[in-house]
Amino acid sequence: MSSKHPVVIYGASGYTGRLVAEYLREYHVPFVAAGRDADKLQAIMDKVPGIETATYECVAVEHTVEALTELFRGAKVVCNMVGPFATLGMDVAEAALAAGCHYLDTTGEQNWMIDVQERLGEAYAEEGLLLSPCVAQMYTNGEIAANIALEDHSIDTLDTLVLWGGDPTIASTASIFTILMADHLYLENNEYVAWPGGSTFNVAVPGQHETALVMTWGGIAHPVWFKDDPRVVTCKSRGGLFNQEVMAGVAQVVEIIETQVKPLPTAEEQQAAIAAITAQMPETVTPPRENPRVNRSLDSVIGSGPLGAVQVVLRGNNNYQQTALLQAHCAHALLTQPPRRVGFASACQAFGHRELLGVLQRFGLVGEPLLTRV
Repeated sequence: MSSKHPVVIYGASGYTGRLVAEYLREYHVPFVAAGRDADKLQAIMDKVPGIETATYECVAVEHTVEALTELFRGAKVVCNMVGPFATLGMDVAEAALAAGCHYLDTTGEQNWMIDVQERLGEAYAEEGLLLSPCVAQMYTNGEIAANIALEDHSIDTLDTLVLWGGDPTIASTASIFTILMADHLYLENNEYVAWPGGSTFNVAVPGQHETALVMTWGGIAHPVWFKDDPRVVTCKSRGGLFNQEVMAGVAQVVEIIETQVKPLPTAEEQQAAIAAITAQMPETVTPPRENPRVNRSLDSVIGSGPLGAVQVVLRGNNNYQQTALLQAHCAHALLTQPPRRVGFASACQAFGHRELLGVLQRFGLVGEPLLTRV
C-alpha cells in the first residue's frame, strides 16, 4: 500500500462509495477505491465529478481477511461500504485491525453493531484505533439531535424519529432483509429490550398535518450508542420513508417475514423463503443523483426527564450525500488528530456532535436545529 493513499474506500463502486470518493477529493485526501473488479471501479470513478483533480487508484481485492489485510496495510482509515454487514462486515473489521487502521462504515444493522462491539471493541481500543459503525445520515444526524437535547442536564430519556425521502440503493435494499430477520432492540432502564415482532407506528411529523407510518427498522443505532451513557436510561428509535405507500408495502413484507419466514425451523429454509420473496419484488436499480427538492431528511428527538422535556428537529437534504460527507470528514479528521474516543464509539463520541453538525451545515446539507420545550 502506498503511503500516498491513507484512506481505503472498500465497496467504492456502489452508490455511496462513489459519493465518498467525491468528498474525499474535496478534502484533498488521496484514497484507494477498492472492490471486486478494478475495471468496473475505474469506469465508475471516471464519472465522479472533478475526479481528475484527485489522487487515487483502483484496486481489485478478494473478500477475505488475508487479502483485505494486505490491501489495508500502510493505510490509516478504512471506509467500508460493503453490506450486509452482519455477513460481510466482520472480515473487513478484522482486516482493518490487523493492518492498524481506523474503521468506519455505514451500517444500519443493530445486531452487527452489538456483535462487532463484543468481539473487537476492546482490541481496537488497545491499539488506539477507532471502531465506528453507522457513520451515516440515518444514524449520526439523530445522534447529533439527541446530544443537543442532552445539553439540558435534566433529560434522561430519548425518543428518536428519522424520516427520509427518496429511493434506497441496491446495497441498502440488500441489508433490509438482514435487519428484518434480527431482533430489534430498544433501551429501557439501561437494559436492552426486544420490540414485538413487526411493530409499526403512526407518528406525528413536525411541521406537517399528515402522520407517517414508521417501523423499528432494526432498532436503529441509538440504543446501542447510549447503552453505556450515564446521561441516558431509556432510548427508543423508529424510522421510515415519508412516502406512506412505500412504507405500507414494507410493512406487508415485515408481516410475511414474521408469520411465514421466522417460524421456519432452519436457516436454509428461511433463506430460501427470503429468496422467493425477493424474486417477486421489482428489480432494484441504482437511484439517480439526489435532488434536494425530493431527497429530504428529518430527525426529531424528544428528550424527557422527571421535570420537563425538549424536542430537537434537524432537517436536511440529499441523504446519501450527507452520509458520504460524514465518512469523508471523519476519515480526514482521523488523519490529522486522534479521535476523542478509541475502540467502539459513535461518530459523535469520537468527533463531537457540534463539530459534525457544523460540517453538514457548511456544505449546505442540514439546517439549523430547532429546539423547543414541550
